Amino acid sequence: MAASLWLSGGGERVLRLLRAGRSALGAGLSLPARAGWRHLHGTRELLGTPGIKVLMPALSPTMEEGNIVKWLKKEGDTVNVGDALCEIETDKAVVTMESSDDGILAKILVEEGSKNIRLGSLIGLLVEEGQDWKQVEIPADAGAPPPGAPPAPAPAPAAPSVSAPPKLQHQPGKVQVRLSPAARCILETHGLDPSNVTPTGPRGIFTKEDALKLLQEKQKGKPSELKPVVSPAPAAVPSPPQATPVTSYPRPAIPPVSTPGQPAAVGTFTEIPASNIRRVIAKRLTESKTTIPHAYAAADCVIDAVLKLRKELAKDDIKVSVNDFIIKATAVTLKQMPDVNVTWDGEACRRLQSIDISIAVATDRGLITPIIKDAAAKGIKEIAASAKALAKKARDGKLLPEEYQGGSFSISNLGMFGISGFTAVINPPQACILAVGRARPELKIVEDEEGNEKLEQHQLMTVTLSSDGRVVDDELASKFLETLKANIENPMRLAL
Repeated sequence: MAASLWLSGGGERVLRLLRAGRSALGAGLSLPARAGWRHLHGTRELLGTPGIKVLMPALSPTMEEGNIVKWLKKEGDTVNVGDALCEIETDKAVVTMESSDDGILAKILVEEGSKNIRLGSLIGLLVEEGQDWKQVEIPADAGAPPPGAPPAPAPAPAAPSVSAPPKLQHQPGKVQVRLSPAARCILETHGLDPSNVTPTGPRGIFTKEDALKLLQEKQKGKPSELKPVVSPAPAAVPSPPQATPVTSYPRPAIPPVSTPGQPAAVGTFTEIPASNIRRVIAKRLTESKTTIPHAYAAADCVIDAVLKLRKELAKDDIKVSVNDFIIKATAVTLKQMPDVNVTWDGEACRRLQSIDISIAVATDRGLITPIIKDAAAKGIKEIAASAKALAKKARDGKLLPEEYQGGSFSISNLGMFGISGFTAVINPPQACILAVGRARPELKIVEDEEGNEKLEQHQLMTVTLSSDGRVVDDELASKFLETLKANIENPMRLAL
């Protein structure tokens, strides 16, 4: 009875459709998966719209993960090839990610402010124009933790026969004491409590001398300061009923973190999260100082002629800095001495044809080195304009990858901070970096046209060359500084 009612209500037509689909498949026709379900219901919304994956791209050669700073498109917006999708903080700067597909932004899977997103992670979905973006299919692994996230620890099997050592619990108002190994041995041997004694070691560490002093006070008859901490000794088998307690003082894993809004206690610290740029800087500085044999050489340059020429240019409303002259003089010197315009690739030396000067710029996120390309072919005015524009983009975090990747020689100038001289760390794979100090007045003995000696005041500036001893030896570095000094002290040579 029920079957006849079902057939009379349209079920017979459904069976015909199913039979037709089965015969079509038997004839070798290719039908998409779930086509029968879509045909029966007359809609594809139940299945969802297939999406085009938007993955975290590699925006610099050393980038391993990035942070989503801001989405420039919202869900439902039309996207064309080349449109800016979002801003991503890489290990160097904040870079705009452009779309490589046309369509509609259907779903943002990683929100603004998300950090440490690994390369290749799914961050969004597009659909083709004309499709229902609200019904986009979300991949099953879209909500999974990023590849860099540590896996959740598996529960340890129960072991009732083993007594775990007690963990140190932080008690409000009581400062935990950091012990040196020797002090710990003395305290545990004699059952002493150091909480009533002020440590004298660096960073609040309770030293061996502090422990010996406490032991002497105990031997003189001051039991009030002796407060041993008793904890049961761990054992691999059940302890007998008459087990003797073992005196120990638990070691704190790390110094306690200070509590926001409260005065910092002795031995506490405040943790400052490191940005991607800061982590890369730390990695590259460590790599440079541990793998590159640094050699240093310094020279004092008289910059009276540079200062005089700078004033004359200012009269014609041409504003250039002393550092612009240094960049130009360095580029000209590299052109005269191409053996210094080299890099080291780990096995061989590479002499570069283009002279690209990297200038160190300090930003809120760390140090970055934008590049003035082909500096030897540029004039002082053009170098000044390029340096100013690049420095502004660096501080705003808007440098493009091609504006800070590469370079053949670096310059770091701390003269504006009042630093007379310093040594800089080489930026690998480059072979050299020039550290520039401030201009300072000094008296020098000079001879006049008649050969008489007299004292004159001159403006001196110290430049220090850090060179890779594998490719630039001491003799080559000395000749480079000698030529650079001559070019700085005679700026007319820069126009030759």
